Amino acid sequence: MPIAGGLLLGVCLWAVPARWRWLTGVLGAVLIGVLATVVSGEYRISWEFLLFDIPLAAASTLAAYVGARQLAARVAARRETGDGWER
Repeated sequence: MPIAGGLLLGVCLWAVPARWRWLTGVLGAVLIGVLATVVSGEYRISWEFLLFDIPLAAASTLAAYVGARQLAARVAARRETGDGWER
């Protein structure tokens, strides 16, 4: 769950104004990590699972954001050079 939630958050960060992306990403990753620990029931064993789930959500968020940013840059570059995407 933390990986899927982090990936979804990373892609959705494009809708957030640039000045709030960092804060939204960090708070969202913490929230996703806590939710993953609680929903899976891992908290019944130990709250130390948060130490794994929160960084996992944060890394997934960052990876998705960077990937989406690179994809958008490639699409924009192809449109500028006219590599046949526009018809």
